[in-house]
Amino acid sequence: MAVHFEYHVSDTARARSFYTGLFGWTYQPMPGMDYHLVIGDGIGIGQPISGALMARNAPVPPQGIGPRGAILTFTVADVDATYEKALATGGAEALPPTDFEGIGRLAYCEDGEGNIFGIIQPPARD
Repeated sequence: MAVHFEYHVSDTARARSFYTGLFGWTYQPMPGMDYHLVIGDGIGIGQPISGALMARNAPVPPQGIGPRGAILTFTVADVDATYEKALATGGAEALPPTDFEGIGRLAYCEDGEGNIFGIIQPPARD
């Protein structure tokens, strides 16, 4: 789990809507700035997260050049369902759900703001 993350976004309202639709995130805007703290469990598995969306201060790097910043990976209960939900809420494919032996099932998505994030479903324990 990430200790704290910040996604730099060009359209704060669109990014908030995307992550609210995907993970159910709520936000606490910081006074005097376009910075929105993520509130609550945030990813549906009962683990608190610490993160924020903030206004981008430079142009978005072009698509298709690979990761354009940190890739944060969130543990989810069902990678396939979360991946489909990401696409349905305005995200785009970066890496479709793929099984990695001993690691779990992983996918990467793009959030519509130039950020790529991972979702992982750990392997079942015997």
